[in-house]
Amino acid sequence: METEKRMELVNVIVEEVRPLLRGNESKKLVDYGSGSGLVSLELTDLVDSIVLVDSSKQALQDAEDKISARGITNCEVLYSDFTEDMPELQADIVFVSLVLLHIPDTKLILQKLFSILPTDGQLIIVDFDKNKKVSHPKIHSGFTHNEIKNILTEVGFTSSTCKTFYHGKQLFTNQDASMFIATSGK
Repeated sequence: METEKRMELVNVIVEEVRPLLRGNESKKLVDYGSGSGLVSLELTDLVDSIVLVDSSKQALQDAEDKISARGITNCEVLYSDFTEDMPELQADIVFVSLVLLHIPDTKLILQKLFSILPTDGQLIIVDFDKNKKVSHPKIHSGFTHNEIKNILTEVGFTSSTCKTFYHGKQLFTNQDASMFIATSGK
């Protein structure tokens, strides 16, 4: 559901990510866990092409509808769950926004994302900072900066940076929360 509050959050993420993508007009971006493409469809002018990857057929249908309605020509969708099966796919940049919290084995998914990047590839992660007030059996309660940087290093990423960029009311399971952005090179 694209509520006003959700769209505000999308805009905050887009504003944070856009500067990182400037100068990448010849690059291919994969948005893993893209949902309906709310964030990455706002980035199509900054890269050569985008592949929206999600395990929800409905979300990808919604994305295709948006792509068609907006006349976007450099974007496609791919139905896949990398935790189960890895498609033949390569990307210069992998973007993961509010997805890691839903995946039980963070290291495994980051290894798989690492594998689709070239030597000079880039990973961009947006997710929630660790939040002690969040407790749910199906999601992580966010990540500390050291935790995410350590996992990225274990996987093989280099030059990882991580910073909190947004604090908001009732963002994460109706709790006040903050979001971080992490970037890593391969």
